[in-house]
Amino acid sequence: MTGEGLTTRGRRALLGALAAAPLLRPVGGEAAPPQPAESEARWRDPARDREIPVLLRVPAGQGPFPTVLVSHGLGGSRHGLAYLGGALARAGFLAIHLQHPGSDDSLWRHGGDRMAMAAAAFDVNVALDRLRDVRFALDNLPPQADPRRLAIAGHSFGAWTVQAMLGQRLPGGDRGLDLPDPRLKAGIALSPIPAQGLPPRLAYAGFAAPMLHVTGSNDDGWIEGVRAAQRREPFEAARNPGVLAVLNGAVHASFADEPGAGARWSDPTYHTRTAGLAMAFLRATLLGDATAARFLREGAPDLLHPHDIWETRSI
Repeated sequence: MTGEGLTTRGRRALLGALAAAPLLRPVGGEAAPPQPAESEARWRDPARDREIPVLLRVPAGQGPFPTVLVSHGLGGSRHGLAYLGGALARAGFLAIHLQHPGSDDSLWRHGGDRMAMAAAAFDVNVALDRLRDVRFALDNLPPQADPRRLAIAGHSFGAWTVQAMLGQRLPGGDRGLDLPDPRLKAGIALSPIPAQGLPPRLAYAGFAAPMLHVTGSNDDGWIEGVRAAQRREPFEAARNPGVLAVLNGAVHASFADEPGAGARWSDPTYHTRTAGLAMAFLRATLLGDATAARFLREGAPDLLHPHDIWETRSI
């Protein structure tokens, strides 16, 4: 390792900071930090006569806190991605999990079928509702949120939500939403969604904020037909600062953490790596942590596994 690289002690120090999440703390490590406070609510958007279920994970300590909006995938809920929101909250980030009616678990909990899921996935109005949910949340942040340090994270349809909010161009335009939203300073796309209907270079030309893209070598989509290799496109065809991680062996369900959907949707195998990358990325981008940025540039040593793929650009 060069003199400018992280020393072994430096890597351990950073991983120690990331280990604010119990799932990243070594066995026999220090006592767990105070647990975040959790609360549920329903935020009402009167302009749309729409209720948005939310789950807040509030760090211990004095706010305001850097804040991450969390968007679930198709058929998910505000309780999904708990490993990510919990890890972030324990590391000092306020996590606001949004539930999007029309593309949430109501699609299958009451006898819905695969056709209902597919219909929601391809319904333009359902997609736009997600973006308006995020816009409403940004306009109505709780007092614990620091409006100067905001990011967004999501899985699958939630990743599409992240990409659109950060400037991915939509066929037919953004319907007056004026995207990207400049309040969002960073984004995390788990199982990114490749653009449709536009050439890649044009579709991602609006990206400016740094983004972390995490996918798996077996991350095939079962509704939209996206193949695992295609999920690299939003990183590879864009020019904004970014990080790409392809976790060896991970499938589409590996990142969701939706226990109600079955065991494979809550398999924790890849949660440690995903949460650790997210925390390092947000420390680097939202907090200006130079050590975290160097950790990312050097390939997340001691966190990624030997056959994982890792690329960075301008981080």
